[in-house]
Amino acid sequence: MTPVEPLRNVRTPEKRRVLISGAGISGPALAYWLHRSGWAVTVVEKAGAPRDGGYPIDIRGTAVEVVRRMGILPRLREAHIDSRRCTFLDADGSVLAAVSPSAVAGSVEGHDLEVRRGDLTASLYATVRDDVEFLFDDCVDTLDQSGRGVDITFRSGRQRTFDVVVGADGMHSATRDRSFGPEKQFHRHLGYCFAIFTMPNTLGLSRELMMWNTPGRAAALYAVGDTDELHAFLTFHRPTPPFDTLRTPDAQRDVVATTFADAGWEVPGMIDAMHDADDLFFDTAGQIRMPRWSDGRVALVGDAAYAPSFLTGQGSSLALVGGYMLAHALATHRDHTTAFTAYEHDVRPFVSMNQALVDNGAATLFPVTARALEQRDTMLRTLVTMPTAPARPAHSALTLPTPDPLP
Repeated sequence: MTPVEPLRNVRTPEKRRVLISGAGISGPALAYWLHRSGWAVTVVEKAGAPRDGGYPIDIRGTAVEVVRRMGILPRLREAHIDSRRCTFLDADGSVLAAVSPSAVAGSVEGHDLEVRRGDLTASLYATVRDDVEFLFDDCVDTLDQSGRGVDITFRSGRQRTFDVVVGADGMHSATRDRSFGPEKQFHRHLGYCFAIFTMPNTLGLSRELMMWNTPGRAAALYAVGDTDELHAFLTFHRPTPPFDTLRTPDAQRDVVATTFADAGWEVPGMIDAMHDADDLFFDTAGQIRMPRWSDGRVALVGDAAYAPSFLTGQGSSLALVGGYMLAHALATHRDHTTAFTAYEHDVRPFVSMNQALVDNGAATLFPVTARALEQRDTMLRTLVTMPTAPARPAHSALTLPTPDPLP
């Protein structure tokens, strides 16, 4: 048999290069699918390593299919929190109702998932870390678009050029600020502020949530397993966002402590724990609503483009679905402009339905007036007698295309 000479002077298409800013949820999900479709992927993350821990998050509806296609569904099933009950309390700490968590959230038992955020991010990172370049402890310093690509200078001083840049850097996205303008023009304040932190489980709670309410205020303790740690949530009504408070941890603690100064139940102990907590996270409940999610060669995904707020419980699911759909569009359309247009056309109706959950009752757990609180309590008593609650159509309103993104 005559040996076959290797082909010479045959040019294979150069891999397209993408920079993804943010290694939370949407960033690694997008990186996974873009790598599969033949892109050279770089992810830059200002933290020094993937962030572990974090509060519980939900994976529902269409997003469950995304993680199944990624091959990480079995691992996430093992990490599923499987909470047993949500107990609601009145002002003096008396029990109003104890209901199934799925009845409150509109989740589908046996299908939808609730996991610690760190379990999801660890699963995503483990799936893609060997195939994708990660630049930790770094971030974009300057971003300049040109006809041939996007010129990036990183904070570390290194310089690179990419065909496309995607901001997956959260609700307070620096990528969005650089390419689209200040956050305030896209931010829709929903009337609440919240503080989240961990504290000792001195109550012996196990796989359950307890929530105390008075008009305009809520305090919750969540035991995500049989551990000595609780996730503490303090939420309160604030008609206008306190942007000055957001910048200073001491100011955050002060406004929360002042708001809950006369509160009952376990709230005084929660305030004490908040002052000692080294993992306090304070923010406003808000959404990001933008007229477009791309500008030239720069696009946004997840909370950076369409944060739905924690009130919907859909932030992580939108991030997973958005990452898949953006990768599919970029794999299908060689031209980035056409791809971004297709991505937005296919995903925006799904985003709109999920953001509208706030307007359609998703904030009813945090009533602002005494009358609204009474109505919520009546609704909760009704849920006690219901065997299951129907799934919310918005969670599964988008059907993923097939095949998966491929070269």
